[in-house]
Amino acid sequence: MAQDEEPKNISRRNFMVRTAMGSAGLVIANEILSENLQAATPKTTNATMIGVPFEPHERVRLGIIGVGGRGTSLLRDLLAVEGVEVKAICDLVPEKVEHAQKAVTDAGQPKPAGFNKGDHDFKNLNQLDLDIVYIATPWNWHVPMAVDTMKNGKHAAVEVPAATTLQECWDMVNTSEATRKHCVILENCCYGSSELTVLGMVHDGLFGEITHGEAAYLHDLRGIVTANEGEGLWRRVPHMQRNGNLYPTHGLGPVAHYMDIHRGDRFDYMVSVSSAEASLSAYVKLKFPEGDPKRAEKYICGDMNTSIIRTVQGRTILLQHDVVNPRPYSRLNMIQGTKGLFADYPPRVFVDGQKDEDWQKIDEFNEKYEHPLWKNNGEMARKTGGHGGMDYIMNYRLMDCLKRGLPPDIDVYDAAAWSAPTPLSETSVSQSGASQKFPDFTRGQWKARSGSFAS
Repeated sequence: MAQDEEPKNISRRNFMVRTAMGSAGLVIANEILSENLQAATPKTTNATMIGVPFEPHERVRLGIIGVGGRGTSLLRDLLAVEGVEVKAICDLVPEKVEHAQKAVTDAGQPKPAGFNKGDHDFKNLNQLDLDIVYIATPWNWHVPMAVDTMKNGKHAAVEVPAATTLQECWDMVNTSEATRKHCVILENCCYGSSELTVLGMVHDGLFGEITHGEAAYLHDLRGIVTANEGEGLWRRVPHMQRNGNLYPTHGLGPVAHYMDIHRGDRFDYMVSVSSAEASLSAYVKLKFPEGDPKRAEKYICGDMNTSIIRTVQGRTILLQHDVVNPRPYSRLNMIQGTKGLFADYPPRVFVDGQKDEDWQKIDEFNEKYEHPLWKNNGEMARKTGGHGGMDYIMNYRLMDCLKRGLPPDIDVYDAAAWSAPTPLSETSVSQSGASQKFPDFTRGQWKARSGSFAS
């Protein structure tokens, strides 16, 4: 077992900042300078993971790495799902491990093993006899932890974004194929009530042939990224290191499903531009006094990043990112076809030939198109899960796939493709909006999958 490589008395803030910055600079520079090499498809003799089912489990034995705000929320959902046994908890902060352990025992389960002895203690968790490990840690730890998890014979479920560089994307794919273990991205937005309803409308042909979609993460996070706790300990660092779309998957995942990405289509190339940086700097100067270390930070990520993705089948996707401007929350979540469209915030529908020219409410379509996951579990989801219940549905469905021995709805190829816009947008921005090719993480198998998402 690898020994801890950092002093045990390291502060959580210094750990988060140093690891985030230390992993960023050289890797990012390498990707910008050699993106053609990184985008090449590595050769492999391993078989695809597309359509590979989980081994069926009567009860799912699970571990969680990272029980801060997000990890604690995931734990609450998982404890509400029948047949899930939480066996292990890992976090840098002993108090957080203890809090999570108590949540498990309060739910009537035995006390799970706890791991809090430094930044590499997750390796000891991965030695236990577990079926799947959830990873809810800072972004730069997602792939190292997922790779270690799979190499130790467990499936990995990784928070978003799954990866931050193209090399990390390939590391996930290659390890999943070599170990025959799944690496699932925990993209909760794919399981929203509106998103799954719209997916049914798309597949039923209500909107005709799909040609365009819009996706985004537009969320005022200034208070969170500048906080002296939680994500504020590390999430601001990428704004000092990278200029592009730092968080693409919440908006992109649902649109990818509407367009059957990796089910008959795939992302081909993208272009990207960023606005000037202004809002985060202004916020820090307004909120923090002279002498506060944040006032000396230099942010380079543009306030708004706008990208256009084109698929192999000729569809286009507008993709945006802005977490530093004052504005209402939106993921855009729009899908357009030859017979009509859906647009979100608020959710509404327009169909060619309808009697009036105004939008229809999506509720008018629920009776026909509401997804079975919401029909059967919606009451529990809204009562238990965060983000309007989509978190519970996501966790319920993943555990259901594990118990029944089904393939996962979202696999490692989705995790890689949905995360790839971060490095690709960064390179495109640095090259004045030059087009960037998406690697084919499926190695030519993007038409091979049968069935639709969450079916």
